[in-house]
Amino acid sequence: MLILKNFKFDFLGKRNIALALSGVMIAISLGSLLVKGMTFGIDFTGGTLVEVAYTKPAEIDPIRKALVESGYDDAIVQYFGTARDIMIRIPVREDAKGAEISNQIMQALRGQLGESLDQSATQARTQFCRTGADTNSAPCTVQMRRVEFVGPQVGDELANQGGLAMLYALFGILIYVTWRFEWRFAVGSVVALVHDVVITVGFFSLFQLEFSLTVLAAILAVIGYSLNDTIVVFDRIRENFRKMRKGKPIDIMNQSINQTLPRTILTSLTTLIVLISLFMFGGDIIHNFSIALILGVLIGTYSSIFIASPSVLLLGVSRENLLPVKKEGENANADSMP
Repeated sequence: MLILKNFKFDFLGKRNIALALSGVMIAISLGSLLVKGMTFGIDFTGGTLVEVAYTKPAEIDPIRKALVESGYDDAIVQYFGTARDIMIRIPVREDAKGAEISNQIMQALRGQLGESLDQSATQARTQFCRTGADTNSAPCTVQMRRVEFVGPQVGDELANQGGLAMLYALFGILIYVTWRFEWRFAVGSVVALVHDVVITVGFFSLFQLEFSLTVLAAILAVIGYSLNDTIVVFDRIRENFRKMRKGKPIDIMNQSINQTLPRTILTSLTTLIVLISLFMFGGDIIHNFSIALILGVLIGTYSSIFIASPSVLLLGVSRENLLPVKKEGENANADSMP
């Protein structure tokens, strides 16, 4: 970090390149959203979630095949933490309720294992469980851990409330930054935040990753992280505008970004170390959550440097915009003093 203390890079001199790059990423994101759309989880679309546990490590493909044979060809099957824990997601079905669906799923899984519904183990088959993976001689059995059902009406309500939460957050940020700095800074910060959200959501659309409530929470957290980074830069810009009275706006802003660069890099790196660990060892349940945070931290760090400050510069900020407002009669009182 000592090398970065005296580092002088012309960030704003590269703003046209950065804006062009951001324009391409936003265009790809919006295009993907229009063409592919989003892969919403059952939190938004509604459906049934069934979590089951096997006594031995299980295989995904035979489980999926058994569900297809039982009429659940749209089931999503994935590991949940370990190779013995399986999560099954079923989209909304008008012809069956959550309890019926869970019973039918367990009947299909236990039937393939040779079990009866009262969980009394009989002649267990090995097509679900890996042979040789466990020294335990007991038969492979399956048990249901939990069932969650989300109706389509609840899913729509959650989607609407999530979208409103994001809009309220951006509107509140606009008011806060306008009050603390100046309206040009408020517009610049909101432009950077919208930039971060669009690219992050576009990434999930482009690669068809599941968008759930946890991912929405991650995006709201990214908004807070990116705003904090932007406010630190803006605070230094305001301070330098008042100190460097003869400096040009572009030079003052460049120096401010370079001065806050060590703090920005250190904060981003330490945050990414935690998030990468979360991604690698946190399990499938928070996989997309950690992806959203990792992408958001990277994009948020980039936008606080190459999007927020250039946007303020394009709006024509000057030193006079950041000077404290003098109270009426202040000069008269100063002149009358002996």
